[in-house]
Amino acid sequence: MRGEIDKSQQPDISNRKIFSASALGFLTAATIVTSLRNLPMMAQEEMTMFFYIGISALLFLIPAGLVAAELGSAFSDRTGGVYTWVGEAFTPKVGFIAIWLQWAECVVWYPTELGFAAAAIAYAFGDQSLAGNTYYIGGFCIVAYLIATAVALSGTKFLAEVTKYGFLLGTLMPCVILIALAIGWVMLGHPLGWETVTDPAVAVRGEGQAHPRWFPHITGLGAVAFLGGILLSFAGIEAQASHVSEMPNARRGYPIVIGIAALVSFLVFTLGALAISAILPYKQISIETGLFIAFNQGFSQLLGIGWPVQILAGLIAYGALGGALAWLAGPSKGLLATAQDGMLPPWFQRENARGVQKNILYTQCLIVLLISSIYVLVDNVSTAFVLISVMAISLYIIMYLLMFAAVIRLRYTQPDLPRSFKIPGGITGVWITAGTGIAAVSFALLVSFFPPQQLTIADPKTYVALVFSGIVIAVSIPLLIFYLRKPSWRQEGGHKQQSFSDIDE
Repeated sequence: MRGEIDKSQQPDISNRKIFSASALGFLTAATIVTSLRNLPMMAQEEMTMFFYIGISALLFLIPAGLVAAELGSAFSDRTGGVYTWVGEAFTPKVGFIAIWLQWAECVVWYPTELGFAAAAIAYAFGDQSLAGNTYYIGGFCIVAYLIATAVALSGTKFLAEVTKYGFLLGTLMPCVILIALAIGWVMLGHPLGWETVTDPAVAVRGEGQAHPRWFPHITGLGAVAFLGGILLSFAGIEAQASHVSEMPNARRGYPIVIGIAALVSFLVFTLGALAISAILPYKQISIETGLFIAFNQGFSQLLGIGWPVQILAGLIAYGALGGALAWLAGPSKGLLATAQDGMLPPWFQRENARGVQKNILYTQCLIVLLISSIYVLVDNVSTAFVLISVMAISLYIIMYLLMFAAVIRLRYTQPDLPRSFKIPGGITGVWITAGTGIAAVSFALLVSFFPPQQLTIADPKTYVALVFSGIVIAVSIPLLIFYLRKPSWRQEGGHKQQSFSDIDE
């Protein structure tokens, strides 16, 4: 067929070792901290952010990192990521559901990340009104994703370079500058933002004045709905596991990858959010624009200038696009493994000359473009942002439930499987670690059904219906595809290192 590649004449791309532990560690960190867009959300919690971020790290980030390290090192010679992990623990069908949900979550999430990049570009050009223009946001998402897909099709090595510098220049560097501004703000005696807090949700009155709370004031599930959002802000530590076979000495190196990613993401979220809450009065912390207002306040009050904000906004937009790129290739590569095992029609198995899953990326691109049109169809960008984010979070939580359950089951079904890294404490440690993760994401799923009090949702019933219908549809699609699959779909030998005993289970 015209345009198809004769794979017998191609070099074995899968054997190229292009990732060092540090390179994949920062790529994974970029997958977690896709941009700085979540910092204002965390800063709104003022001093209670330490409780939320600490709980999120203790109950989710650490367990997820330990589980990913064990499973990644155990299957370091295999492609597929969570597809392989969950498939080995249960059945290929369940593994297919897991990777499908991870991929679907990404597809739904891309427009929210690109929407933030669009707002950053608006600030870079000095036209803040564009950040609320739905036609501009939707159009930007469409064009940006087309460019991102073209970058992904050029090959993993180039994508990794673009993502690395996007993370360093567009996420880490602006975050460091923000922290430096906050330090200068404090040293020069400017009023601290958290001293202006009067909201009883994050402040308590005493001795005639309000003081920030260190522990949240919980009046109902709606009051802690943001915990689910903060918890899932640390999601993605497992997303680059499909590249583990591209590392030299992956069994030793992949746990280092997880450690780098976890530490960097924790520091960025904690120190970055604290900097915003120090510079901005509580009422000025906006989820959509709080980051840029904090930069503007810092530079104008400390240095009497404003032009660096536009440069930083451009870099932050690059960082957000790099974050989208970090997610663009990983889950879709895992989906390629399922296609090669016959879960998807042969059309989805096709790769270009660089070994990139081109048809999966084309399909992914089309879906993202359709979802991006939501920005054009609604009147309020914030509403679209919230609704799309809720859909993405609910899908990802189910995938994590399967991943945590997989590490427990594999300790019983494959106890002798070589694992260069094991969760400490034997089987008891595995149960405690994975059980903690299961409890955390189950709670996040529960609170996702309650509209956050900090946001105005016109119809709570619509909010709940969207979350529930998104879960049902997302899980039903892979089950339907699995039911309709044909034996002729399977590539001879399956994907390159497959060892599932029975693909028909």
